Amino acid sequence: MLELIRPTASLKQSYLEALAEFHAERRFLYHRLDVLQRNFDAHVQAECALIHWENIALFRVPETIYWLADDDTFVGRFELRHRLDNLADDIGGHIGYSIRPGRRRQGYGAAILKLGLEKAAQRGLSRVLLTCDPDNTASRKIIEKNGGLFEKRIERMIDGVLYCKLRYWIEVPIAHPAGLANMGAERKTGHQPGI
Repeated sequence: MLELIRPTASLKQSYLEALAEFHAERRFLYHRLDVLQRNFDAHVQAECALIHWENIALFRVPETIYWLADDDTFVGRFELRHRLDNLADDIGGHIGYSIRPGRRRQGYGAAILKLGLEKAAQRGLSRVLLTCDPDNTASRKIIEKNGGLFEKRIERMIDGVLYCKLRYWIEVPIAHPAGLANMGAERKTGHQPGI
C-alpha cells in the first residue's frame, strides 16, 4: 500500500538502498552511508525534528518530513514547510519532494504530491507555493497535474550560489474536520496522530 508516513527505522534497508541511488547522481552526499548504517535511529530522529538541519540555511522555517512508502519499501521523501517568511522571494516553497532514482517514471512523483497536499490541508494551509528548476520537465508536469498555476521565474543569489526556479501555486482543498481535530490534538500533545 502506498502511503506518506513519518520517518521510521523499519524502512532502514530500503532507505539506505535509495540513498545509494541518490549518491550515484551526486545528490545527498552529506548523508554518509557508513554513518547511517551504524546509527540509523539518530537519522530517523533528525528527520522527525520540527526544523531539519539540512534546510535551516535556506528556509529557516518549521517543517515536517514524511517518507513515501510502498508497503515496506522507501520510495521518496516529502518536506512540508509550515510557513514562508519571504513570500515574494522564496525559492523553496512550502513543499519539496524527491523520488528515488530507481522508482522514477512510475507515477510516484504525482502520488507523493497528491498525498502531500492532503498533509498541507490537515496542517491548515489553503494555498501552497512549489518551485522547480526550469529544466525539470517531469517536476513541472507533476505540479501542473496537481493543479499548479505558474506564477513566475525567479533568480536569487544565496551564499554565492545562483538559484533559478519556476514558481507555482496550488489551491489546497479544505481538510476534513476530522483532520483538523487531529491537528488540534497534535498542537496540545506534540504528537501527530495519523500524520
